[in-house]
Parts: sequence; structure tokens; C-alpha cells
Amino acid sequence: MTSLDIVAARIVGPGAEPHLRVQLGRRSVDAIRSAAAALPFPAMGRIELAQGDITAETVDAIVNAANRSLLGGGGVDGAIHRAGGPTILAECRALGGCEIGEAKATGAGSLAARHVIHTVGPLWTGGFRDEARLLASCHLRSIELAAALGCSSVAFPAISTGVFGYPVELAAPVALEAAEQGLADHPQIELVRFVLYEEHSYRVFERAATRR
Repeated sequence: MTSLDIVAARIVGPGAEPHLRVQLGRRSVDAIRSAAAALPFPAMGRIELAQGDITAETVDAIVNAANRSLLGGGGVDGAIHRAGGPTILAECRALGGCEIGEAKATGAGSLAARHVIHTVGPLWTGGFRDEARLLASCHLRSIELAAALGCSSVAFPAISTGVFGYPVELAAPVALEAAEQGLADHPQIELVRFVLYEEHSYRVFERAATRR
């Protein structure tokens, strides 16, 4: 058993539809014990899983699943640029792109977060071109950069699982393991939250987390 032992809780935001969250390390001892008593796994650690919209997160930094140009795209990338406004793109233009597995930061424009960390995930080609190592690097470099920026909380999407075609069933364990390693390397980061837009992705990450 590793630090990624989880307690599941249903969170209902004010005026919002109910959404599911797997929460680690954010409850009182009594609440953890109470929730864990009704579930098949205990709770500890600094990682959360949530189903929702990453652009609404109030963490210090949100991670953008970008392309190598950093000039915007579809999916999470497009949503972050739309919600954050044109200043994010203006800052991205000055960064000169980004290599696969690396990360670069901008401000967050009108988002609630303070920073956007742009990372470029691998294109899935069947697992024969070092995709797992590159995907892990996305998470490790993003957490490293968040720590350098003085952040204490970071939200990730499911990197590479959209148009880049990385099967979420294979991406989830890589992402979770890399997040654990990143937190071990940078104890100043108090929280990593994976925000999964689709329920299917949330469920896959949830299953992967409970197996750790």
C-alpha cells in the first residue's frame, strides 16, 4: 500500500450538479475514519480525483494539455484559452513552443488560478515510442515547475487522452504514479488534483487509484 490510499466522497457544489470526487488528505481524522468505515479502502495522501471543469479550479496552477506550438487547440487546451482570455496566448507566443514531456508556465489570465502550466503530452502510437516515459515526464516537470513558482496546489487534466489518442486505461496509472513521485520530490506541493471532464475518465482514474 502506498500513500495513494483513497477515501471517496460525493461533493455537491452550491447551485451545481452533484459531481464525484476522490479526496485524499483534506478531511479531519474523524471524517476520514467515518468515510473509510463505509468503503473498501482507507484514506491518506495529497492527491484528489474530481469530475468537473478544470478551468473553474481555484488551485494555484492548472495544467494545460497543450500542443508543441503552445498556440491553442481543441479540448482542454481550447477551453483554458477561452476561459482565461487572450493574455494567456500572448504570453505563450513568447515561449517559443514546448517539447514533448516538458512544461512551461504563463499567467492564468481571468482564470481563478494564478498560473497555467502548459505541458505537451505524447501522441499515442501503440506504446512503442516511449509514450509512458514522456507522459510521466509531463506530470513530473509540471509539478517541478509549480514548486519553482511557489505553488502549493496543482490541477491536472487527463493529459494525452483526447485527440492524442492515449488510452485512458493506460494513462491513468502512469499519471498517478508520476504525481506520487512528484509530490515526494517536492513536499511544498500540498495537493495534486486530477480533474476529469468525462465520467468515464473519472471512473478509470478511480479504479487505477484504488489498485495502488
